[in-house]
Amino acid sequence: MFTGIIEEVGILQDFKKGSRSASLTISGKLIFSDLKLGHSVAVNGVCLTVTKINHNQFSADVMNETLSRSSLGDLRSGSFVNLERAMAATDRFGGHIVSGHIDGTGKITAIKKDDIAIWYSIKTDPHIIKYIIEKGSIAIDGISLTVAKVVRDGFSVSVVPHTAKETNLSRKNIGVIVNLENDMVGKYIEKFATSNGITKNFLLENGF
Repeated sequence: MFTGIIEEVGILQDFKKGSRSASLTISGKLIFSDLKLGHSVAVNGVCLTVTKINHNQFSADVMNETLSRSSLGDLRSGSFVNLERAMAATDRFGGHIVSGHIDGTGKITAIKKDDIAIWYSIKTDPHIIKYIIEKGSIAIDGISLTVAKVVRDGFSVSVVPHTAKETNLSRKNIGVIVNLENDMVGKYIEKFATSNGITKNFLLENGF
């Protein structure tokens, strides 16, 4: 489990892409203090397993399912990536519950300065929009952010300078594809409600 609080921005050193899978090697600094083989690292919000460590670099394999659902396949050597180790039980919970299992991708359609803040508008698919609410949480490339506005085919977030500086958001341009993970609470509630026959009519008939 992750929190969406990015620890550092790493650099993709090598990307070996096969026909249906890939292997990537990423360099960094901070996350290597206690990183071990088999540990989980969220790379742009995607949970990957460390398969090799060499000084300040680690490698991870990416299967076809992950490539097809995320933007990892668009990365190139030199790309900046957000990195977060799995949360330790003793850590502060600064963001929100992030699984590292993204729901899909979105495209940045607008970037606008607003005094010290920066607004990012993102267009995405209906199956992702249905779980996004104003003032709710969303993970964009693994960054825990608060939704400021929701429209029919997208949403916007307002980012403070610290977040832009400490993540790869400040390096994003209009048209770039980003990974999105919905707040899992909404998905669990929907699953529970539908599997137990709780519908809008049921709630109305019972005084809700």
